[in-house]
Amino acid sequence: MTTQGRIWLAVALASLGWGTSGVMTRVALGEDIEPFAIAAGRSVVAAAGIAIWLLIRRRSVDADRTTLLVGIVMATTNMAAPLVLGNLALQYAGAGFVGVLASLIPLFTAVIAHFALPDEPMRLVKVAGLVVALSGVVVLFLSGDSGLGEGGRPLLAGGLALCGYLAIAVGSVYAKKHAGAYRPLDVSVIQFVVGGVLAVTAMLLVEGVPDLPAAGGLGSLLYLGTVTTVLPFLVYYWLLQHVTVTYSAIIGYLVPLVAVIVGVVALDERLQPGIVIGGALILAGVIVTDRVEMRTRVQAAVRP
Repeated sequence: MTTQGRIWLAVALASLGWGTSGVMTRVALGEDIEPFAIAAGRSVVAAAGIAIWLLIRRRSVDADRTTLLVGIVMATTNMAAPLVLGNLALQYAGAGFVGVLASLIPLFTAVIAHFALPDEPMRLVKVAGLVVALSGVVVLFLSGDSGLGEGGRPLLAGGLALCGYLAIAVGSVYAKKHAGAYRPLDVSVIQFVVGGVLAVTAMLLVEGVPDLPAAGGLGSLLYLGTVTTVLPFLVYYWLLQHVTVTYSAIIGYLVPLVAVIVGVVALDERLQPGIVIGGALILAGVIVTDRVEMRTRVQAAVRP
């Protein structure tokens, strides 16, 4: 396979992995596994997977004070909190609904970075993109469409999901603030391990010791821990070594589309007008902002 072929395969695997996360979580919920138990099982499988990968590659982890601190913050904000909140949200809305809202993470990050990072101010185009995207959220919420036939509660699901995505944005800005003081791979390993400990602790405090799930439930947890967590991480890590950040951003555009399509095909979720219109506005705001911001960075990099 050519290098370009491997790049497209990596994009496809990462998009499929992250895009099917909500679908497989709903499958696990359907197997009567509790939300905190799903987060704990997924985190433990992911931590074991990354440990095996490190052993195979004979890679070591440098856990100095800064690396450890950033890893713990990322484990809390980018793993434990969004996993639990996302699982709770998927009880009340479809995977496509929750996946579309995930597109807002870059805009949330831009807003927080404006106040936390002096070299990343909110430009007019970011504000415009944020307004367009938030109008999509309003449409999504007011439509009452959740992607589910019955039992959908879009406002509750949206609120839980947005809190999780806001946590991801906070953690990302914190990591960016300390960029250069750690190796991304070291932080990621600590994030997986500590995130697993936090998720298991939360499960024991809230739900207690879970019953052993059936074969279908175990399969969904293995899928969540490997295909939707470890595999996209390793693929994306490889991708960033071979393409620009601008090129890899296409994954962020494909993930919500995969979530919507797979949710409709595999779980009979409904492609309702509110999700289509609201999702289109959210993606439009994010894509326009991202493209213009990337072009600004390129121009700044080549300017003498």
